[in-house]
This record gives sequence, C-alpha cells and structure tokens, in this order.
Amino acid sequence: MNEESRARRRHAELVVILATLSVITPLGIDMYLPALPDMAKFFHATDSDAQFTLSTYFLGFAIGQAFYGPIADRFGRIPPLYFGMGLYSIASLGCIFAPSIDALAGFRFLQALGGCAGSVLARAMVRDLFTGADAIRVFSRVLLVFGLGPILAPFIGGYMLYFFDWHGIFAVLTLAGIAALVVIFFRLDETRDPKHVRPLRIGSVVVGYWRLLTHRLFISYVLCGATMMAGTFAYIAGSPFVVIKLYGLSEQVFPWVFGINALGFILASQVNLYAQRRWSTDRVLFAALVFQAAAAVVLLATGWTGWGGLWGILVPLFFWISTMGFVNPNTTALAMAPFAANAGAASALLGVVQFVLAALSSALVGWLEDG
Repeated sequence: MNEESRARRRHAELVVILATLSVITPLGIDMYLPALPDMAKFFHATDSDAQFTLSTYFLGFAIGQAFYGPIADRFGRIPPLYFGMGLYSIASLGCIFAPSIDALAGFRFLQALGGCAGSVLARAMVRDLFTGADAIRVFSRVLLVFGLGPILAPFIGGYMLYFFDWHGIFAVLTLAGIAALVVIFFRLDETRDPKHVRPLRIGSVVVGYWRLLTHRLFISYVLCGATMMAGTFAYIAGSPFVVIKLYGLSEQVFPWVFGINALGFILASQVNLYAQRRWSTDRVLFAALVFQAAAAVVLLATGWTGWGGLWGILVPLFFWISTMGFVNPNTTALAMAPFAANAGAASALLGVVQFVLAALSSALVGWLEDG
C-alpha cells in the first residue's frame, strides 16, 4: 500500500473515530427513549418525572462542556477524553442499580458530564486538523457516521425491551464507554498544536469565554444552531409519548419513526457537501433555515388542528429534522473557523449554549404535557 492510500485510510479511520466519540453521549439519549414509559411504570413515577431524566442529562452535557474546552486547550485533547469516557462508563453502570427515579436522574447527570468530552473534543480535533471548506466536508462526513446513532440506537433500545427490560440498555451504554476508552488508547493521537497551548487560569478562562460571547459572528452562528438544536430535543423528549402513548404504536415500531427521520438527517448532511461546491456556506444555511421555518409552520398547524392524524405530524417533522443536516455542520464550521488557538473553548461554549437550550426545551415539553 503506497503512502497516499495509507493517508486516505487513516483519514477515513479518523473521521469514524471522531464521529463515534461524538455519538457516545447522544447514544445515551436515543437508546433509552423507547424505555421512558416503562421506566415511569417501574419507578411508579409520572411521565414528567421520566422526562426529567432526559433534562438532567442535557444539563450535565451543557455544564461539562464548559470545563473540558479550557482543560483541553491547556493539557491536550487525549487526557480529558480518558477522564470523560471513564466517568461515562461508571455513571452508566450506576444507572443500572439506581434505586429511584431521582437517583437515576442524578446518575444521568454524571453520565452526560463524562460523555460530553467526546463531543467537545471531537469538534476541537476536527478544527485542529482542518480549516475552511475541508472542515465543513469533514463535519458533514462525521455527521454521516454520527447519524447512524439515532437510526440504530432506538432500534437497539426498542428490541432490547422485547427481550430484556430497561436495565439492559444501560449495560450496553456501559460497554460502549469502555470500548471508547480502548479505541482512544490504541488509535487516537494528540492533535493540539503545541504553539496553541493556553494557560489554565480562572481569569483567562473567563476572559476567553467573554471574548467568544462578544464575538458577533461566533455568537450569531452558535445561537442559530442552538435554537434549531433546542427544537430537535423538544422532538426527542416528546416523541416517545406522542407516538407510543398517544397514538398507540409499540416500542418496536417507534424506532422506525425515529430512524426514518435520522436517515433524512444523514442524506441532507451529504447533500450539503455538494451544495458547498455551488453556493457559499452562508447562502446554503439561509435557504435551509427558510425551508425549516416553513416545515415548522406546517407542523404547528397540523399538530394544533389534528389534521392528518399521526401522518400530519410525521411528514413535516421529517422535513424539519432532515434540514438539520444542513444547519448543524454549517453553523458549527462557520462559528469555529476563526478560532485555531482556542478551538477547545470555542467548541465547549458552542456545546454549552446548544445543550442549555436543549435542556430548557425538553423540560418545557414535560411541564406543558397535558395528556
């Protein structure tokens, strides 16, 4: 095998590894979604209590990212990955033995606190290695692998409920965290440029975050992606109860609904690669947002009036979720483009904003639930 072939294989392997690290924490969301109604019954809790385990997960994801970014800019990408994946594995094990819904919510918080290292540092490592159009292409390819998670995870979770109960889902998540540690040890190298080492002082961290928050283009792209992410997680929090409880589909049918939407997301992320060759990234993003807004208006109308029943909800929802395949990679790449020296902090703040809004939107779905 010549040098060029080896480089292509290593590039493909790196994309798969970074995508896998990114998907570890979302797996903790998607795989247990079909089990939410069963978990509420197991703990004699309300649907809102079960949804709260999702909100604490989002909260842990948001808070953890604020710490991993500056730590990674000082000590490199690999040490925080070891810590994060280790905490994720231990907390996943704790979920199996949780004695109450409140204890489960606490372990879920710790699970996300550890697992979010994968998402933060995967984005930072892409920024370390790629810039401009190359970065957008890599983010889109990462999303191709990343999108397999939402397709496969609910299927795995739904069919595990057929043979086991919800405890088995967290056993699989524990093994996934351990597998991630093995992959990091054997196949992942440090990517941070030594020239970009930043001191880890509270004052400098606060100043660094403030500069990011007041950077007009950065915060514009971050808020653009984060508001769309909040809508996505409102769908994630509410869909099991709408599809399974309200419309009576089984836990084994629900993953097909979730998987078709995730497939649309993957296809859109790959179409985004070709769109970049003809139009500017900003133009592609604007067109995607207009289309997504139109799908949201239709979804609101059909959901409010009941027109079309379940199909009246699922069709516009498919187009809304699919369009995230354009929004996510473009807002991420455009937001992080100016920040080579502090890619970890930029990635962390991007994730914090996204998942704070995600936590609020998923909690709002639970609070507004009226049967």
